Amino acid sequence: MTQTPENRRPLKTRSKAWAGALAARLGRARISPDIISLFSIVFAVLGAVLLLIAGLEDQAGLRAACLVGAALCVQLRLLANMLDGMVAVEHGLGSSAGPIWNELPDRIADALFLVGAGYGAWAMGLTAGSWLGWLAALLAVMTAYVRELGRGLGFPADFSGPMAKPHRMFALTVTCVLSALEPLWGGQGQVMIIGLGAIVAGTVWTLFRRTRTLALRLEERRSEQDRTR
Repeated sequence: MTQTPENRRPLKTRSKAWAGALAARLGRARISPDIISLFSIVFAVLGAVLLLIAGLEDQAGLRAACLVGAALCVQLRLLANMLDGMVAVEHGLGSSAGPIWNELPDRIADALFLVGAGYGAWAMGLTAGSWLGWLAALLAVMTAYVRELGRGLGFPADFSGPMAKPHRMFALTVTCVLSALEPLWGGQGQVMIIGLGAIVAGTVWTLFRRTRTLALRLEERRSEQDRTR
């Protein structure tokens, strides 16, 4: 994977000592960043399966275990997303196909988690879950598309929220954990619907905000070009 410091997503976790130590260990072992990127899909597949099983499971304890497991998979996916860039940039192991591995696994992982969450709610009888999951996945892809469109036009990458990838995955993690506690108040998947609805609403705003920023940047560029003619 090939990344440069200026187009990396700003993450406070990247500066933590444990993150640096783990990335250094992977670098010394010559683990390809592309392989680390691939593991984000592996965690997403496992998480999506756990979310679906949770929706099909009648026993509260097993359902809670699947939901907590799915939340863990979300965090492991984010860890892989962070480490691949650190190993590529800071340890010089990026490949020529790095830009592909930087983006494509992210889009697949987003869709797997969000659609899996939707069908998990659908399996509990909440039909809105299926289309909310697909809508959230579509919007997630669109926010990334607008960011990359801006980069293709020569502007800095726009990682603004309020529902960029880390925010979506944090919201999904919290949703999974709260869903695991639903038996305490007799809930049956409503938390997952609310969580997906919040992700959809936040991602719509993020998409609008990034599109507006890109339009303003283009207008500023045009004005500058007109002044220099």
